[in-house]
Amino acid sequence: MTLEETLRQIQPLDKQAIDAAWKHWDSIAKPLRSLGKLEQVVVQAAGIQRTPKVDLTRKALIVLCADNGVVEEGVTQTGQEVTAQVAENFLQEKATAGILCRKTGADIFPVDMGIYRDTCIRNCKIAYGTKNMAKEPAMTREQAIQGIETGIMLALEKKKEGYQLLATGEMGIGNTTTSSAMASVLLHREPEEVTGRGAGLSTAGLNKKVETIKKAVAMHKPDPEDPIDVLAKVGGFDIAGMIGVYLGGAAAHMPVVIDGFISCVAALTAMRICSTAGDYMIASHVSKEPAAVMLLDAIGKEAFLTCDMCLGEGSGAVALFPLLDMGLEVYRKMATFEENDIETYVPLD
Repeated sequence: MTLEETLRQIQPLDKQAIDAAWKHWDSIAKPLRSLGKLEQVVVQAAGIQRTPKVDLTRKALIVLCADNGVVEEGVTQTGQEVTAQVAENFLQEKATAGILCRKTGADIFPVDMGIYRDTCIRNCKIAYGTKNMAKEPAMTREQAIQGIETGIMLALEKKKEGYQLLATGEMGIGNTTTSSAMASVLLHREPEEVTGRGAGLSTAGLNKKVETIKKAVAMHKPDPEDPIDVLAKVGGFDIAGMIGVYLGGAAAHMPVVIDGFISCVAALTAMRICSTAGDYMIASHVSKEPAAVMLLDAIGKEAFLTCDMCLGEGSGAVALFPLLDMGLEVYRKMATFEENDIETYVPLD
């Protein structure tokens, strides 16, 4: 499905299903709204799935993997060879996200969006890494759209396979540099405000990273009113794929869990393309990266978890899965006031 076709498929949440879900929550024999965000997320899922009979049993983490030409500038602690190594480890459950998926009963699907060499994971490669954004645009506009449409395809594919909940993850050395550059433009913030140490840069390394972002933004002048232009000039193929997963999930009436900083940049970009897509997103945690709270504010989401995580891979998104399961378990199985012969609680002024 093309990007344009996908955008036409994205609809507002179903209000009748939302009202019915709230009615059921309020009939359960406990203090009204006492489970807070656990109640809210079930109601959101009802609106997304268009039924108060919410089912999130089958969960999939899609990890978009790609390399970034900007690593040539010395903005990372490790070389780009690590991207391929970790990406292939997902299949063997040797990477963090793979271990967490196994523990939570979710399936993990790593996808090669643009790793610098061929790998044994699924090949949806746009190119063998982006260009160095400090010298030229990271990708063409056509490649940016191709990356988004690949993510859309992956989301729609999981829907057809029977999955009910998606989460986004990423792997790509240098992608905190690309995501910081995009955040700087989209949030109208200086690079110093939104750029962190990533996987553990020294102060000198952080300064180099900030200067590289400044150089790239000044050189290419990405248009903050054109999110695809921002993606093409200073983004990455992994971010493009995540944007597509958010849009494809919305078109397929599937909730999509946002991971951390990089995932939030993709979520914001998807919302700038189609604001209604934000109704289908669930924020998992507050990343330790400097721009994390700014991004959550921009997309209008409150995260469930504050764990100082900044690993990526979808690790924070998967950590939310057990909480979602617990909320749904109460929603489905707890007795109502009527069944317990208890006077129904009513809202107080």
